[in-house]
Amino acid sequence: MENTKDITLRFGQRVKALRLKAGLSQEAFADKCGLDRTYISGIERGVRNPTLEVIGVIASGLEIKMKDLFDL
Repeated sequence: MENTKDITLRFGQRVKALRLKAGLSQEAFADKCGLDRTYISGIERGVRNPTLEVIGVIASGLEIKMKDLFDL
C-alpha cells in the first residue's frame, strides 16, 4: 500500500499546484467546488483519497479536463 500513499500525495501536490496557478485560495476553491475546505486540504496533503466523482468536481473547479489532473 506504500505505492497508494505516493499516488495520493502526488495527486494532492498536483491539485495544489493547479489551484495556486489558478490564483485560488483553498477556501475559494472549496466554495467553487461545493466541497469543505478541510477536505481540499486533506487531498492536497495526501491524507484523503478522493473518489472519481470528487476528482471530476475538482477538475471542473479548476476548469480543466480530468486527464490533466493526472499529468504528473
